[in-house]
Amino acid sequence: MVHIGVSRVTLRVGESHSLKEKRRVLRSLIDRLRARYNAAVTEVESQDSWQTAVLGIAVVSGQAAHAERQLATIVEHIESSRLDAEVVDREIEIVPF
Repeated sequence: MVHIGVSRVTLRVGESHSLKEKRRVLRSLIDRLRARYNAAVTEVESQDSWQTAVLGIAVVSGQAAHAERQLATIVEHIESSRLDAEVVDREIEIVPF
């Protein structure tokens, strides 16, 4: 059975004073997450907000526990490595397919 892990992560980009600054922070973060974790990552909401971003993250695994661990690791990486983006909310769901 295939398990799809999805996460919705809300970030506060407090130092951003324009959409251009926010997109610079997000582009760097998204590129690093894609390369390091082989996950699908994109901005899914709040595209017009200067200081708020919502990322959608998806992973696929043969085991539900592995997909959940991978998403938790990705969120922990965001929290620990980015001083310019604060995680204010996160949701994780595993969907069997």
